Amino acid sequence: MSTQVRKAARRLNRVGCCLVLLLYCGLLYAQQATEDAVSALGRLEPEHGIIHVAAALTPQSISGALVKEVLVETNDDVKAGQLLAVIDTVDLVQAELEEAQARYELAVRQAQAAGSSADEACVHARVAENESLRRSALLKKGMAGEEEAEAAAGQAEAMAASCTAAKATAYAAEADIAVAAAHVKRIETELRRSYVRAPVDGRVLKVVAQPGELTAGDGVVELAQVHRMYAIAEVYETDIARVRPGQQATVSSKALAKPLSGTVKRIRPRVAKQDAIGTDPAARKDARIIEVEILLDDAAAAASLTHLQVDVLIRP
Repeated sequence: MSTQVRKAARRLNRVGCCLVLLLYCGLLYAQQATEDAVSALGRLEPEHGIIHVAAALTPQSISGALVKEVLVETNDDVKAGQLLAVIDTVDLVQAELEEAQARYELAVRQAQAAGSSADEACVHARVAENESLRRSALLKKGMAGEEEAEAAAGQAEAMAASCTAAKATAYAAEADIAVAAAHVKRIETELRRSYVRAPVDGRVLKVVAQPGELTAGDGVVELAQVHRMYAIAEVYETDIARVRPGQQATVSSKALAKPLSGTVKRIRPRVAKQDAIGTDPAARKDARIIEVEILLDDAAAAASLTHLQVDVLIRP
């Protein structure tokens, strides 16, 4: 064997040894990383969980209210403020609103009439006062009797009192307008509460109450903000010290087309009993866990799988 061949062989041996060493180190690192990773069961949830959109309680619905109309279906995407359903109290409140508006118009007309009456009374009061002054002047000149002057003065005082009373009535009528306007505003608010609207952008997960059914504590519609999906990992309390915000995580399930990646966003500050129970009969059913919120990178892949049980691996 030539010297060049032997040198080439030695170089290949050294390269091979280096590759084997790097592979061995990589395997050790991967094994160590796997050992340091935290695994847990979990569930998928939309941001802020499921929102039970309910009908507002109004004086008309204290004894119960029926759903009159539902304007959305399951899986519909809705915008904040969009009308979802109408409660049957809407007809009664609409009638009350029309009555309140009519009373407001009546109050306005009564205030106008009271103002006109006050103007008239005050005009008569000024005429009577002028007449009283004229009679007093004539009395001083001896051209009018004292009885006539006193009568004119009394008439002026009476007309002045009538002017004051008419003004007070006009002020009260103006106040009646404000009261009627406030009543209209209150009924308008109650009318708006007969319409069930979406509080946020989201997706309808379920229509709870159909037309003709009573509204109950479960609300009318279940809504979820599926544009941001989380995996809620139930981490054993003995493992929580190895979890911190910012760690990367992998979420997997047979129902998912592929594992999903995510980032630990927060650790909920409460210890609870395990909720997501797996199929292992030897699992600790009464284990104490702490819930960890993991924001998924691909929300669309999990948007239709709220409450799906998943396996979570949080890497160090």
